[in-house]
Amino acid sequence: MCTFKNATAEDIPLIRELAEKSWNSAYKNILSKEQIFYMLQEMYSEEEISRQLQNPNYVYFLISDGNENAGFIGFEYQFEEKTTKLHRIYLLEEFKGKGLGKKALQFLKLQVQQNGDTRIILNVNKSNPAIEIYESQGFKIYEEGVFDIGNGFVMDDYLMECFIN
Repeated sequence: MCTFKNATAEDIPLIRELAEKSWNSAYKNILSKEQIFYMLQEMYSEEEISRQLQNPNYVYFLISDGNENAGFIGFEYQFEEKTTKLHRIYLLEEFKGKGLGKKALQFLKLQVQQNGDTRIILNVNKSNPAIEIYESQGFKIYEEGVFDIGNGFVMDDYLMECFIN
C-alpha cells in the first residue's frame, strides 16, 4: 500500500539517504559519477533541504510501500502564478515498476488542486526514461533548456507542464 507522509526536519537524513541511493541508480547511465556527486552535494545538503523546508510553499513527502521507505517527492506551490514546480520525485530502484511513481504524480495533482494552483511544471533530463511516465500522466514538453549548474556541469533538460482542471 502506497502512503505519503509530510516530511519534517527530522526526516532530512532519510531524504538524503534516499536521494543518494536513487540518484546513483537513476543517473548512472546518464550523468558522470562526478556530476552525480556534485549535484547531490549541492541539492541535498542538510542546509539546502532545511532552507527548503523553511519555505511554507515548499513541501516534501516521504513515499512508503507498506512499511518500507520507497522514495520521496518535493514540490513548491506558487513557484509561478497558479503554478506548482515539481522539484524532485525519486524512488529506490527496487520500488520502480510498481505504480508508485504514477500514484505519486496523482497525489501531487490532488495537492496542487487543493492549494489552488492549476499548472505543474518540472525539469527532466532529456535521457531520463521517466519522461514516458510523465507523458502518461498528462505532462507535455513545452521547452528545452541547458542550465549551467556550476563546476563545469550542465543540466540538459526538457521542461514539461501539466494543467489541472
